Amino acid sequence: MKMFRLLATILGMMLLTVLLAGCATHKIDWAGRVGSYTFDQAVLDLGPPDKQAKLEDGTVVADWLTRRGYHQAYAAGGYYGHRGHWIYAPYAGPYMDSYSPDYYLRLTFGPEGKLKAWRKFAK
Repeated sequence: MKMFRLLATILGMMLLTVLLAGCATHKIDWAGRVGSYTFDQAVLDLGPPDKQAKLEDGTVVADWLTRRGYHQAYAAGGYYGHRGHWIYAPYAGPYMDSYSPDYYLRLTFGPEGKLKAWRKFAK
């Protein structure tokens, strides 16, 4: 019994360590990259942008999708009955609808090719 508890404790600690390590995210200091980061570096780091536009003055505005949103809709079932006769109606319950937007990173590169501005937004 002691061996089982010891093994369960060790496995639990290993699982907790893996979960906590997996939750660590690398935050990028975009403000620190203004003036030195280039569009080519962004493509190497983030892949090709989802959208980009070149303005008349040579400025490039590019958007990267950072997290896909979701739309989830479902109806819950329920039991309905009268005088002891119950019927399960799979889609007769309340309708549920939830939504999350897509999240983007917008990087703006000046005519000289260096990062001029950045922002995160949802749509």
